[in-house]
Amino acid sequence: MLPDRLYATMRTTKGVIVLELFAKETPKTVANFARLSQEGFYNGVRFHRVIPGFMAQTGDPLTKDPAMKDHWGTGGPGYTIPDEFVPGLSNARGTVAMANTGAPDTGGSQFFINVTDNTFLDFDKDPQTSRHPVFGRVIAGMDVVDAIVNAPRDEQDRPLEDIVVQSINISVEPPLITPSSQS
Repeated sequence: MLPDRLYATMRTTKGVIVLELFAKETPKTVANFARLSQEGFYNGVRFHRVIPGFMAQTGDPLTKDPAMKDHWGTGGPGYTIPDEFVPGLSNARGTVAMANTGAPDTGGSQFFINVTDNTFLDFDKDPQTSRHPVFGRVIAGMDVVDAIVNAPRDEQDRPLEDIVVQSINISVEPPLITPSSQS
């Protein structure tokens, strides 16, 4: 059984981002994210989609291989998880949500961080419309997220420079983040 909250310290080539994960509200999503993180699944993945005024997306294992660039954004862990929509958890600035294929219950490993309020991504009770369940929020390092999302990008919204997730560490207590640990 998960505690009510978990914390993820994501080290990237742009700096450190700390996430609070809503384990009580979204237990399957958080358990999946935590397991993938602990297994090192995310180590070396790139942020493959950044759209200023919208979001920054990562979590695709195909982004570890530059030769697969034409397929970035299509990879996953080899399975999907059910969507966990919770009333009151909205795609607001700083929240973390599951990415999917556009159909319900197709999330796996890809996730994004909202850099503005994107309430149009919230669940709307239409079973034909996939939305993006929120499972956490940034509690430190939003400046890093803003730097990532505002990086120069190509016509497919891929950053021109490699912005890589180096590691994600999971803890039951919020980590102590100091300015020196942000670099």
